[in-house]
Formats: sequence, structure tokens, C-alpha cells
Amino acid sequence: MLAFILYKNIHLTPLQVATIVALKPATSLLSPYWSGAIYGRPDKIIANLVCANLFRYLPFLFVPWMGSAWLIILAFGLCMMLSRAMIPAWMELFKYNLPETKREQLVGYGTLVDYLGAAFISILIGIVLDLHPEMWRYLFSATAILGILSTALLARLPLSHAPSCSTPAMPFNIQEKISKPWKQVWDLLRSRKDFSIYQIGFMLGGGGLMMIHPALPQFFIDTLNLSFVEMGLALSLCKGFGVACTTAFWTKLFRKFTIFHFSALVTFFAALFPFLLMAASWHIVLLYLAYGFYGAMQAGSEMSWHMSGLIFAGDKDSSTFSSTNVLTVGLRGCIIPTLGAFLLPSLHPIGLMLIGALLCLSAATYFLFNGRPLAKTI
Repeated sequence: MLAFILYKNIHLTPLQVATIVALKPATSLLSPYWSGAIYGRPDKIIANLVCANLFRYLPFLFVPWMGSAWLIILAFGLCMMLSRAMIPAWMELFKYNLPETKREQLVGYGTLVDYLGAAFISILIGIVLDLHPEMWRYLFSATAILGILSTALLARLPLSHAPSCSTPAMPFNIQEKISKPWKQVWDLLRSRKDFSIYQIGFMLGGGGLMMIHPALPQFFIDTLNLSFVEMGLALSLCKGFGVACTTAFWTKLFRKFTIFHFSALVTFFAALFPFLLMAASWHIVLLYLAYGFYGAMQAGSEMSWHMSGLIFAGDKDSSTFSSTNVLTVGLRGCIIPTLGAFLLPSLHPIGLMLIGALLCLSAATYFLFNGRPLAKTI
């Protein structure tokens, strides 16, 4: 809800809204420099998670004293970068601690808890902001404290069945540090056609959803005239409800379908979201239905995106596959939201939503027809 809170309280410019939308995926371009420390070094997994969790929340303690919206946006960017950077460590932790049949189940449960927790907290935040708009700065500090306290739980995570360190310490070389993640990703995509096809499909589907987001603050506040409680109901509660109702469905489907056919269904669900969103101009109930579908899509997307590294890697180290997922998200995040913000004045929110829907439909078609011949190779 960051873009909506700042848009309503301190009147963000279109550039600042586009920056918030772009930062969530674009900061993924920096995350491999953090997560790369665990490659071949399972002994560093817990420390990597603990430090990232601490630093991603720390800047929000100081929001009440930040006089510029750009400082808050910068804190948000750091949080997103470290959140993405934790994903390869989490996936390696699952691989060492869990049997293969339990991994997707835990990813499903984790997604469910994440979205439902955010749903109920967002409603509480919406009530507070509607009654006391001046409290918005202090809510950042309060929730940052909760996030920092969770670091103590991460420090107690076990690490079972992990091999000994397989990568010796190398002399520090700044050029090598900068280029290594990109070289690993490039070599991986060149050598694995099946994984390249998966990335192209996700690029199309994710690009469709990113195209829409620069238009949402304007659409919600200027067109639909929503309160913070109504935004919380749509953005979090209905989305969380969609995740909760479909997590078990996606988990069972993931075990039966190839990852290509599974992702085709996910991106088809993504295409339904903008059509329902456009219909919300006629009745607000359709807005809640749209975010219910968005939550259902998100549950499947999280399953596919998080598990893809383990599936394509097989018995090998999955951190490079997971880092590739993160980097490709960052690449499209640098381009698509900026393009959406540029097109918004001429196409208006409805035009961007139509483009987003078409991109998602093209992703579903691409997964369905291009992934079929390669499904047996995984």
C-alpha cells in the first residue's frame, strides 16, 4: 500500500509512483551481489538470512524524521532488494532440510501465511489511516520493529544434511564480483533451452502485470474514490482470500502438471485480473472479485517461481537458477513500469490494463505451445 499511502498523503508525482512500482522488481538486479555469498557455501546460509532481514527493516524506523518522499522510496528499495536476495538462501535451506515431496507444500503454506497475515494487518492499518491520517509515518516505525524482532527466529533455523563448504575463499576482485552473477546467468540461459523458455514466458506474464501497476493509484483514488479501508479490503484481504482458497489446489496441480503447463494456467489467471479491474468502474464488488482472482493467480505464481530453481537444477546447486529468476524480474522491472508511466497520460488506466491483459494471454500461449516438447527433459 506504500504508493497509495504516499499518493494520498504527500501527493506523489507520476515519476515517484512509477519509481515505487519499478523498484520492487528492479532492485532484483542488485540482489545477486548479496545472495552470491552462499553459492557453494552452505555454512553462510543462516547468516545471510539474518543480516538481510535486519537491514531490510532498519531504515523504516526513521520514517517519522524523513522530510523527503525520496528517502522513504529509497528505504523501500533497500527492503525489496534484500527481500529478493533472501530467496536463494531460503530455497537452499528447503533443499537441505526437507524431503523433495514436502518442498512445494511448505512454499504453499508460506505463501498462505504471508498473504493472510498481510491481509488482516492491512485492514487494521486502513482503519487507523482513515480515522487518523497523520499517523501514517509512525506506522512505518511500528511495523519495522516487528520485522526486526523476527530476526531472532531466523537465527534459530536449523540446517540439516548440508554438505561441507565446496567453494574455497577467493581473493577480493571488484571486477569479478560485479560481473560474476551476470556471467553465471548468461551461461545458464545459453546452456539450458528449457529454462530460457521458462524465463521468456514469465517475462511476458510478469510484464503484463507490471504494465498495469503505475495506473492503479490514479485509478483507485481519482476514479474509484476508495478509502484506505476499501483499498485494504481489495489489495490484501481479497487477495489473501484468493491465496487461501487456492493454495491446496495449486500444490496438488504442481505435482501433476509439467512446470510449463502449470505456468500457462497461472498466466491465464493473470489475464483475467485486468478485465475484472476495468469492470470495477461499474460496481466496487467487481474490484474485490478482481483481487480475489489476483490472489489465486499469485498463489500459483509463487509456487512456480520459487520452485522452478529446484526443479530445473535437479540434484545440483539451485542458487544460480533462483538468482536468474530474481535478475530477470529486475530487468523487466527497469523497463515495463517506466514504459507504463510514460504511456499513462495518453492511454489512461483502461488502455494500460488492456495491454497488460494481452501480454498475460500471450505468456499463457507461449508456455502452452513452447514448453510441451521440452517437458520430458526436466
